[in-house]
Amino acid sequence: MTDRELNFARTILGDRNFREVPDEEVLREAERLLSEWMSGEARLERPKLYDHYALLLVALTRRVRDLEARLSALEAGR
Repeated sequence: MTDRELNFARTILGDRNFREVPDEEVLREAERLLSEWMSGEARLERPKLYDHYALLLVALTRRVRDLEARLSALEAGR
């Protein structure tokens, strides 16, 4: 474990704009960071919704929207 506190969004984004990072990468890296934080392997800065978790929420919202559209298409095909 490092004593340095990681910024959740900056760790995932690096130098990229949030629109440049695929949702799959956001979800994968968010899961990794949150798992490391919960196990005590990493320290994260105190959460601020606008700073840390907005990125994850956007990716999850997009994923839900995509799954709902696919489900509707499947239901319409019956």
